[in-house]
Amino acid sequence: MVGPDGALPLPWLAPWLADALRTQRGHAVLIHGAQGIGQWQLSLTLAQAWLCESGQGAGRPCGTCASCRMVQARSHPDLLVLVPEALQASLGWQLAETEGDAPEGSSKKQPSKEIKVEAVRGAVAFAQTTPARDAGKVVVLHPAERMNGIAANALLKTLEEPAGTARFILSCAAPESLLPTIRSRCQAMALQLPPAAEAAAWLAAQGVAQAEVMLAASGGQPLDALEWAREGLDAGQWLRLPAAMQRGDAAPLAGWTIARTVDALQKLCHDVACVSAGAPARYFPGEGLPRQPDTMRLVNWSRELARAARQAEHPLNAGLTIETLVTRARHALAAGAPAGPGRRGVSVHSPA
Repeated sequence: MVGPDGALPLPWLAPWLADALRTQRGHAVLIHGAQGIGQWQLSLTLAQAWLCESGQGAGRPCGTCASCRMVQARSHPDLLVLVPEALQASLGWQLAETEGDAPEGSSKKQPSKEIKVEAVRGAVAFAQTTPARDAGKVVVLHPAERMNGIAANALLKTLEEPAGTARFILSCAAPESLLPTIRSRCQAMALQLPPAAEAAAWLAAQGVAQAEVMLAASGGQPLDALEWAREGLDAGQWLRLPAAMQRGDAAPLAGWTIARTVDALQKLCHDVACVSAGAPARYFPGEGLPRQPDTMRLVNWSRELARAARQAEHPLNAGLTIETLVTRARHALAAGAPAGPGRRGVSVHSPA
């Protein structure tokens, strides 16, 4: 959202915000794109713009009027934001029990990763009440694909027959996961990756070393690159990864989660396949990648990694699972006789 200085939270949001304010026609907007480019920030900034009382018409909220200050303080009476409990801390938006998923039972219960039906019903009731100020009401749901089936159906009726001046912003990285009937009732806004030079300059300003390498590692998604850097992943580790996997050396993966490891190996598999076919690499410098002419071996490895990705959040033994993944990577990247089409990959299942 825009602060008192009038600056946007991410510099590349300016054209997207201006486009949303210029073209918005209906009562619901679906903002979607890769998860690390700023849907959350754009959603809040758009909501702030709709509620802004400055009347300047500058294509963005002023950041200084009473309404903007209340949005900044997360206390605007006409703004309701729904995010899963599990994401509230990372997004910096702690919700009241009436907005999010209210705690149930023991305090030791794991935070929910879903937007549940109780929260959506609360949002529907919120949208039907009279606004406290003059700009109407706004409901933000992020990420919208986290609504379970019952919650999505509860929202559908309101999207079909909106109440009063209420407007909805649905933000998501996987629009195909939403009900087609919800997508059809929203004005879709597809976000593209920001310009690489602008994103890399922003990352460098945040203190990220070798920002271009980290940006490529994230697939051009600067917020993901910043998160990785803050978690301790550096460009040197990333650049050493292809050679280490060829040797079967798991050292560069020390401290990584299974999900992070699988993601990195999927990117390595993608790039090796690209350079082997004469196409440019996307995530790693192409000159440091092995050429693997055995297409079937890469296909088998890609399938194994896809299976591993589906299991990545399970309570597996991380050390043993990563060792297995590295062994499979070494086999897939090694020169020599191809793997037979009937060969079964080594399982990544490990005891917890």
